[in-house]
Amino acid sequence: METTNKLKDINEVLAFLYEEFPNCFKQKDGIKPLKVGIFKDIAERIEGNEKVSKTQVRQALRKYTSHWRYLEAVVNNEFRVDLDGNQAEKVEQEHVEHAQTALEQSRAKMAKRKKPARGAKEGDTKGYKKRPQGSGKPGAKGAKVKKAPAAEPRRSNKVEPLPSEQVKANTKVKVKLGQALVNGTITEVNKDDIHVELVTGMQVKTKADSLYLV
Repeated sequence: METTNKLKDINEVLAFLYEEFPNCFKQKDGIKPLKVGIFKDIAERIEGNEKVSKTQVRQALRKYTSHWRYLEAVVNNEFRVDLDGNQAEKVEQEHVEHAQTALEQSRAKMAKRKKPARGAKEGDTKGYKKRPQGSGKPGAKGAKVKKAPAAEPRRSNKVEPLPSEQVKANTKVKVKLGQALVNGTITEVNKDDIHVELVTGMQVKTKADSLYLV
């Protein structure tokens, strides 16, 4: 049997999207937020294409929409674009806020990787830290005892798990990502794997126990 010339690397799949849909996907300059549900549009356009599979496109979209340049585009643009570069729906404020949070987290991780470990060495050369004036043992003359701030009562933002009968395509849900819950829409259910498109346009694969009612 003849083997097809299928792309293997995600960067090659991204290059395919840049070439196939140049008015929508940009490598650096001119990046715009993608239309919600754009995966379905791509799947229709590439139907029968032997180079890429839908799974590869989903992975490439995940990488594209999680890049800091794309997150900046969500924050700085008013409208999304379709595959032909035409103006689509407006970027909602909720999507902007989520992109800003993801952008801050991404930059913090990058800064942490670049910053060399210092603390211990600097501490050794200094010997000890000078006590601030008025500090000392409790009850000592001139000592200022700070009162611990009263703990604020916790708000119970109870979220309910998504019932199994609602685990189907086009259902709006909240997805647990780390400690955060992010709004999205189920795009595909493949046995235990559930594909969700987040409000930013990012594609994620998750399980039913990570889905909650909106």
